[in-house]
Amino acid sequence: MQLLTIEQLRSHCRADPSDDDLLTVYAEAAEQAAQDFLNRKVYPDVETMAEAVEEGSAGDDPAVLNPAIRAAILLIAAHLYRNREGVGSEQLRELPLGVHQLLWPHRVGLGI
Repeated sequence: MQLLTIEQLRSHCRADPSDDDLLTVYAEAAEQAAQDFLNRKVYPDVETMAEAVEEGSAGDDPAVLNPAIRAAILLIAAHLYRNREGVGSEQLRELPLGVHQLLWPHRVGLGI
């Protein structure tokens, strides 16, 4: 987890510190899902991105974390935290539509 702090995620999910390990897994998955959707790597700040560019590991069109991407990652991680089963007796919920609305303007390489 590099884009969110555990404190940000814990607060957003209204979780207890005892859930930190689980929250870390969901945060890492949420960050990966957001970057996969964006078709680009996202870095927490300009300095970190510049280091990755210099090392040649930044990929094409790297981006710096902004409030929209941060909010989308929080939504994804919270969704995973609250909906822990692939199937269940309750009605399953899809990922909140707001996630794509937050990420779409920052997406690159949309294809044909």
